[in-house]
Amino acid sequence: DLQICQHRAPTCCTKKMEESYQAAVRRERTQSIQALNFELKYMIVGHMTAFQEAFESLLRFAENHTSSLFETAYRPMAKEAAEPVKELFTDISLYILGAETTVESAVLRFFDSLFPLVYSRLINPGITDLSEDYTECLRLTRQDINPFGRYSKNMVTELSKSLWASRMLSQALSLGIEVINSTEHAALTKECSRALVKMQYCPHCQGLTLIRPCVGYCLNVMRGCLASVAELDAQWREFISTLEYLTSEMAVSHELEMALSGIWSSINEAILHAQLNGPQLSATVDKVCGQPKQQEGNLSSASIVPVKEVTETQTFVMAHSSLNNKRREFISYMKRSRTFYASIAERLCDGDLVMRDSSTCWNGEDVV
Repeated sequence: DLQICQHRAPTCCTKKMEESYQAAVRRERTQSIQALNFELKYMIVGHMTAFQEAFESLLRFAENHTSSLFETAYRPMAKEAAEPVKELFTDISLYILGAETTVESAVLRFFDSLFPLVYSRLINPGITDLSEDYTECLRLTRQDINPFGRYSKNMVTELSKSLWASRMLSQALSLGIEVINSTEHAALTKECSRALVKMQYCPHCQGLTLIRPCVGYCLNVMRGCLASVAELDAQWREFISTLEYLTSEMAVSHELEMALSGIWSSINEAILHAQLNGPQLSATVDKVCGQPKQQEGNLSSASIVPVKEVTETQTFVMAHSSLNNKRREFISYMKRSRTFYASIAERLCDGDLVMRDSSTCWNGEDVV
């Protein structure tokens, strides 16, 4: 009653043993594909982690740099500005990780929160009553009167341009892992599991436990079994080309690092612009939001403190260098994996599975 290992000679197999063999080949094939995928997946996950760590390091540097701007040049509002600054950098981090948000919404939300502080602490430092309604009116007015001039829009443009490649790379790496995971659990067809049993276990039914499949026979069986996985070849090559493009975009331009380190400078310029136009802004705000309560003998506007650009610190240089090195290592490895799906049958027939350098092997019917 054998269905797969039918042979003219006497046999020691039963139908139940054939069923066990089918379960064994399914398990072994999954394990062998997982083993092949492991190195590739390990590299992608490792790069995602390294990229994220280096990026977070740059982000922390830029955030600290921005916070110190408020503490040194705009002390009257430093404490209240801490939360909007933190939110801005959190939003940027989430954007890179693929969250449904935009750089523009993050930057404009920051400037919406900043304007009430600049207006009440720097332009009109005598204001004592900053109610929720008045603060909200200032936030909404910011969008119409554009107190920060071109600097808020410039910041959106610079960051959007520099962060998109990082966001795309992050999403592409996640997609790569999804593809690899899906190949690990590709179900074997009934025909395939029967062919694998015939190749690997039917010799056992005749007591030939040491004979292994012939190389050509193994390749034919594996190519048939993995035809659907091999179809990924063209898309995988395209995926590697896309990764190359994204990493070279990031490496050549250095825009990510420069844009992040320049955030504090853009904010500084924006605040200076608002202070210089203080009287006109006050006149417009009074018409729209009304006049808030002020201390007697209205204090003079806070003095404008221009801040000179600080030279880049060692931390930033190290994070920048680390990011570039990781990119180079990673893309070099990924280029080598370009033929991964085209050669998967050859790799599975390599090693212990087949008989090499021997005069005898199993061809599916007999020892030859």
